[in-house]
Amino acid sequence: MRKRPEFCPDCGAPLEKRIAEGRARMFCASCDKTIYENPLPATCVVAFDCDGRVLMTKRSVEPGFGKWSLPGGFVEIDETPSECAIREMIEETGITGKIVGQLGVEGQRSTMYINVMVAGFLVEPCEGEVVAGDDASEARWFSIAEAPELVFASHRKFLERAISAIESSC
Repeated sequence: MRKRPEFCPDCGAPLEKRIAEGRARMFCASCDKTIYENPLPATCVVAFDCDGRVLMTKRSVEPGFGKWSLPGGFVEIDETPSECAIREMIEETGITGKIVGQLGVEGQRSTMYINVMVAGFLVEPCEGEVVAGDDASEARWFSIAEAPELVFASHRKFLERAISAIESSC
C-alpha cells in the first residue's frame, strides 16, 4: 500500500498538515513548500482482431491477481502515455500495434496506490503471436460474448466506449 508522505522528498524534514488552496495538504516548513500528492498515471489498450475479438490479459500481480484486464500499466518517467500503451501491449501480449483513437481518461481508486489516472487507447494490432509476458500469466483473444469480466472499472468503461465507437462507425 502506498503510504502518505511523512518527510520532505527534498530535505528530509518532517512534514506537517496545513490548509493550502482550500484543503489539507502536507507542507515542509523547512523548505517552505507544499507537497502535492497526485494520482499515478497509467494506460490501457483496447485491441480487436479481424474477427472482432478483444485482447485481454490475466494478471499475475496485485491488484487483481488472477483476474482479467486489458493490457496496460504505469507510465514511465521518460515516455508519453501513448508510448506506454504500446510498450505495455507488447510486454504483456507479444502483439505490436498502432493507436487509432483515444477512449478517454478515468480515475481508478486503488487500495494499493490510492488513485490511478488511466488513459485508454483504441489500438489496431499489427503483428505478433499472443504470448503472455511481464505481469500477465495469460493473454488471449475473446469474443465479446465470451469475454470474462474485467477487474478494473476503468477498463470496463474503455471497452464499452470502444465497442460503441466501432458500432457507430459501421
